[in-house]
Amino acid sequence: MGTFKIEGGIRLKGEVRPQGAKNEALQILCAVLLTPEKVTINNIPDIIDVNKLITLLGNLGVKIQRNGEGSITFQSDEVNVGYLETEAFKKEGGSLRGSIMIVGPLLARYGKGYIPKPGGDKIGRRRLDTHFEGFINLGAKFRYNREDHFYGVEAPEGLTGTDMLLDEASVTGTANIVMAAVLAKGTTTVYNAACEPYLQQLCKMLNSMGANIKGVGSNLLTIEGVESLGGCTHRILPDMIEIGSWIGLAAMTRSEITIKDVSWENLGVIPNTFRKLGITLEKRGDDIFIPTHETYQIKTDIDGSILTIADAPWPGFTPDLLSIVLVVATQANGDVLIHQKMFESRLFFVDKLIDMGAKIMLCDPHRAVVMGHDFKSQLKATTMSSPDIRAGISLLIAALSAKGTSTIQNIEQIDRGYERIDERLRALGANIVRV
Repeated sequence: MGTFKIEGGIRLKGEVRPQGAKNEALQILCAVLLTPEKVTINNIPDIIDVNKLITLLGNLGVKIQRNGEGSITFQSDEVNVGYLETEAFKKEGGSLRGSIMIVGPLLARYGKGYIPKPGGDKIGRRRLDTHFEGFINLGAKFRYNREDHFYGVEAPEGLTGTDMLLDEASVTGTANIVMAAVLAKGTTTVYNAACEPYLQQLCKMLNSMGANIKGVGSNLLTIEGVESLGGCTHRILPDMIEIGSWIGLAAMTRSEITIKDVSWENLGVIPNTFRKLGITLEKRGDDIFIPTHETYQIKTDIDGSILTIADAPWPGFTPDLLSIVLVVATQANGDVLIHQKMFESRLFFVDKLIDMGAKIMLCDPHRAVVMGHDFKSQLKATTMSSPDIRAGISLLIAALSAKGTSTIQNIEQIDRGYERIDERLRALGANIVRV
């Protein structure tokens, strides 16, 4: 396993351009299975999870042509569906949570889709019910092999449109159902659909391929099934989670950083949430400029009570940034309650921050109160291990602000979601080496 060694306390300066959105890429890449024609995708992030999915597509028989940095053309005209029932696929698919989203396209086009129980971050239980209940509603038969933890759906006669109300606004669940429904017979309505920018991007791409999806951006999607889809060219949005990470890093390390081409209209409440922590953000065209902060004051609620920052389905605050907000709050002036509603294990990395000198009270698996130091007491360097992608980048931000040299182990977790993070930090002046 790789390790980062980080000398903390160095102020950074410069410009950074965010990578393509990881969560969008995982959906978009699966959608190439819906057509035998060529699909070119641009701004693909060079990260472990995305590269694993590209390898999986190649093993399925998808032709892959690399056009240059971040641009790949895919052609799924000779897909080997039999690969889904091999031991190699069970091992490969089980190591990547995003692999669940190949099931919808394969079910729609070939009448069957199989997947081993997907892996990913160990942040708590992550249900697959929404995905498979959606497929069943469209007419597929479901089977589950408990011994091998292997899921399967089959619809040899094809799928049929229907009305469905999702039990949760799952982003990946909605994406999977939409990809299955675009080739179903008749009309499908999906209520309580996720409406994140990633999902909007998927729908826009599918429509450019010939699908008929209405209500994009709302929680009610209407999908008129079509007989076939064609090729297209699509560009992935900048990663809003990485943008939030750079904002937090700039404030915590008291650095002056410009984040280029952020697609402001797709950031939702993210900028204002950081402003509630007292962080100054300037909109300069489509860039974000973060000046040097000597302090940042947490705002209170209107009645003077402690600020609460909680995750919620879009357009609420994304749960992927709560870990960043939590670590940034450790040096703010004031207190904040972090409420992680979605995952019951995501806050368990706070013990590492407490070891570094942060003042955090973990109330229960979902809530933590952070009492900021206002930079009067610097965090202390330590050795720690990255438990998941977002906690990993949060610990990296803590290490960059800390006094002394920190070591972060298991950095493959960070590499799963952040492209060449050490190189890009060094370009800003950080002292970080990969061992």
